[in-house]
Amino acid sequence: MHTVIIGCGNPDRGDDAAGLLAAARLREAGVPTLDNRGDLLGLLDTWEGAVRAIIVDTVVTGALPGFISVWDAHTAPLVSDSFRGSTHAFGIAEAVAMGRSLDRLPPHLWIFGIEGAQFEPGTAPSPAVAKAVEEVVQRILCMKHR
Repeated sequence: MHTVIIGCGNPDRGDDAAGLLAAARLREAGVPTLDNRGDLLGLLDTWEGAVRAIIVDTVVTGALPGFISVWDAHTAPLVSDSFRGSTHAFGIAEAVAMGRSLDRLPPHLWIFGIEGAQFEPGTAPSPAVAKAVEEVVQRILCMKHR
């Protein structure tokens, strides 16, 4: 099964690095991943031909920092404002909406959102987000072995 795993974010803006950190940890575990540092329109090309795609990014939904949300992109409504903790102008919600309208979503597309709270330039991710990154990595590793 062809799976693509994409970590999104900005490594220099605190909690916004969550998706990139998850992708790096998965690579350390021997799982191929891709980094997306803002070219979210390019997601349609990145997941082209995949049977399964998994995206990890930081979200701001009002939950506590480190809270993990998981969306099935085929069925769940995605709120654009949830993905606005980062600097993405064209976000994941817009990429998914475009993919839906153009019939360019992979058959299985899951989005892991890690709740962020601090996005100051030059800061490290908060401890709650760092812990959530590890949990997301373990969940994805379990998915890979199904």
